[in-house]
This record gives sequence, structure tokens and C-alpha cells, in this order.
Amino acid sequence: MTNRIEIISRNDAEKLIAGKPLDHTAIISFYDPSRGRLSDSEPLDYSQICDRVFMVEIHDIDIEVLPDFGLTFDEYFPEANALAGFIKKAVSDGCDIICQCEYGQSRSAACAAAIREYYDGDGIKVFADYRYYPNQMVFNKLLNALKKSN
Repeated sequence: MTNRIEIISRNDAEKLIAGKPLDHTAIISFYDPSRGRLSDSEPLDYSQICDRVFMVEIHDIDIEVLPDFGLTFDEYFPEANALAGFIKKAVSDGCDIICQCEYGQSRSAACAAAIREYYDGDGIKVFADYRYYPNQMVFNKLLNALKKSN
């Protein structure tokens, strides 16, 4: 895959939004549900810089605490299949992909790792990078959705 994949935080995204419009770029933005345990931040508005955006409202949690949030594994990340389609279209159109979440470490890193694993077989590079803590449920659900959508 020749497309560039970037992992960014909300702070970096806010700076990006203040800049010039992005050409040939797709943005995947993960944000906390309004009842989130860490923050109640609003989703970012990328409309001034990019028209290819996929928003995902999802908790950054591990499988062990799903019941604490009233969720099962099957209910967590229901957007995975739609996101897989979005990614495949962006890649086929030659777009660079920006994966963004609150701190740029977990959900966005998992998304980038799943994309890299699916296309290049090297998603482990994201897991091995000390800056990131990829959410394993996001990674596995998205990778499975990418594989399933062939």
C-alpha cells in the first residue's frame, strides 16, 4: 500500500483543522460517547478541511469491562463493517488516511494497525511502537471486517 497512514491526537487534529484543506485525505475520528468515563468532548468538525470523514463514537475500553458499560463483545464497535468499506474506498481512491482519537494512542493506533495489517501485513509495527497502546477490540473487529469485506 502506498497510502500514508497517520495517527494523531485531538490536540493535533485541532491544529490540523485550523490549517489548509486536505487533498486526497480520509479522516477516521474516534470520540468518546457523551457518557464517557474520561471526557465528554464533542466530536471534531472537519468539514472545512476534508469532505471524507468517518466518525466513530466508541468507548476506549478493554473486553473485561464491557459489562460495566452495558455492552457485549458483539455490540461493541458496530460501525466496523461500514468503516472497513470506507477504508477500502479511500485506499482505492489513493487517499492518505488520518486516524484520530482523544490522545492518539489507543483507538486510532488500533485502526492504523488494522489497516497496515490488512494491506501490508505489518500492523505489529504499531503495537511495537512505545508511543501507542492499540485497543485490541478495535484492532480485531476492524481487521475482521476488512477481511470479511473482500
